Amino acid sequence: IPKAVDEYHQQLRAYPGQTPEQQLANPVWHIHGGQPPVSDMVVPFAMLLNLAAVAGAKDAAGLWGFIRRYAPNASPETNPQLDQAAGFAVRYFADFVAPKRVFRLPSDQERAAMEDLVARLSAWDGGHDAEALQSMVFAVGKEHGFENLRDWFKALYEVLLGASEGPRFGGFIALYGIDETLALLRRGLSGALAA
Repeated sequence: IPKAVDEYHQQLRAYPGQTPEQQLANPVWHIHGGQPPVSDMVVPFAMLLNLAAVAGAKDAAGLWGFIRRYAPNASPETNPQLDQAAGFAVRYFADFVAPKRVFRLPSDQERAAMEDLVARLSAWDGGHDAEALQSMVFAVGKEHGFENLRDWFKALYEVLLGASEGPRFGGFIALYGIDETLALLRRGLSGALAA
């Protein structure tokens, strides 16, 4: 469901810039009888779902503090689709994701990389730039010998989120917050999440 929701909003965002032929080939033209709405989703649904997982939010309002940090001009009033999606993310997490989460401890290699990530994030002064944060996380994995960087990101997801897949981690840090991500990393390293 998260992937389908995000793909739907990608199609909505693409629609206005498409040629008439491309618009006819876009599924949202058919879904909405040729009059698709404008998407106000400035945060992907999959990211909202992961935010719901770590924030412990009970409703959409519990996610808005994080959303506003990531997208300062967003609000429930100006972004009603995003507000609705935030509520859906909290409920979807509680109903389908939380019961299946399995956390684990990091391996020695993963632990060293995560400790390095903690050190770099602690010294970070680059603001909440998702791409810069993603590049930094990527560099940590590369410098710690992960031949396949998917394994590095999978380790982050399994240790910190209890899932084998997750969001672009730089975007997650930007949305969740640097201090909050540092606390999450420390809990993962201490074994508190896997307990």
